[in-house]
Amino acid sequence: MRFVAHIRGSLRAKLFLAHLLVIVIGVVTLFVATISIAPGLFDRLMVAMMGPNAMAIPGEMMAGMAEGTAQAFRAAILQALLVSAGAATLAAVAISLFVSTRIVSPLQRLLGASRRIASGHYSERVPVTEADELGALAAQFNTMAAELENAERRRIALIGDVAHELRTPLATIEGYTEGLLDGMVEPGAETWALLHDEVGRLRRLVHDLQELSRAEARQLPLHIHPADPATLVTQALARIAPQFAEKQITLASDVPSGLPTVQADADRIIQVLINLLGNALRYTPPAGAVRVSTKHLDGEIAFHITDTGIGIAPEHLPQLFERFYRVDKARSRTLGGSGIGLTIARAIVVAHDGRIWATSPGLSQGATFSFTLPIAPN
Repeated sequence: MRFVAHIRGSLRAKLFLAHLLVIVIGVVTLFVATISIAPGLFDRLMVAMMGPNAMAIPGEMMAGMAEGTAQAFRAAILQALLVSAGAATLAAVAISLFVSTRIVSPLQRLLGASRRIASGHYSERVPVTEADELGALAAQFNTMAAELENAERRRIALIGDVAHELRTPLATIEGYTEGLLDGMVEPGAETWALLHDEVGRLRRLVHDLQELSRAEARQLPLHIHPADPATLVTQALARIAPQFAEKQITLASDVPSGLPTVQADADRIIQVLINLLGNALRYTPPAGAVRVSTKHLDGEIAFHITDTGIGIAPEHLPQLFERFYRVDKARSRTLGGSGIGLTIARAIVVAHDGRIWATSPGLSQGATFSFTLPIAPN
């Protein structure tokens, strides 16, 4: 049954069966036409040749009659074959046109849809009407078109988000410099500090964008070596602990001893840990807690950063790692996030052949950001 299903669903098998069908129809038509037409033609020719006095023919003339009969029969067969061959040809042409149309029509639809997509109509789709290779091609074409549409939508959103992120500090800098030029703003330490902060914000945004571009293009230089998970966590905590102490948030770790080493670029993974810890710090109120834990899974080590912060609604979880995505845009900008830190973290983890995801019970119930790294071979 599986072989029969494969034959039915295979385009190559369908083409073979189509040609076989044409041949069979042609042969059957030729055979039926010949059997049907030849005897009548033969009899008519015999009667026309012998006339009404056929019984009075002497014996010595039988040889001549046999020769004439053979010639008449050959003529009849020839005429029958000519007629039947014409009928078979017409039948074969009709069947071939029908089969060719069934095969070519989906390809023509694909060609037309690809031209419309090339002209910018990314919402174009083609119907999937078959279960063979043409159907699989149409389904894959629709998947490609959907990815192109999503990419175009993300590109447009990225341009808008970058423009918005640049507009705020530039507007602040422009306003203060105009005030300084007009004498409406007095130059002083507070003014220069504010301008310095805005320039720093621009610099960080440009740096993050450059880092994101390199990460998504897989152009980040990675120096992968066996690394101890406990050492990675310890170094990350040491770098960010003062910020937690300043905000009065408890920072703890739970790293079992004796974990196998992971295949990682230590600096990049520490960057991911600091990024996720900074995200937890940003969205956890004072007196809250953040905990880093690790777990040995099948062939990989999982890192979990759990906080008691504001939590995340379920509908936002799938988009958290997209560029410039914010659950609450106004609040996120107030807290100072650029909106691409999680995207950079995802790109780095994926470059290590790992996985990254986020979970949350809901709003005001905290969140957990997790990622995995492959275990180093012995």
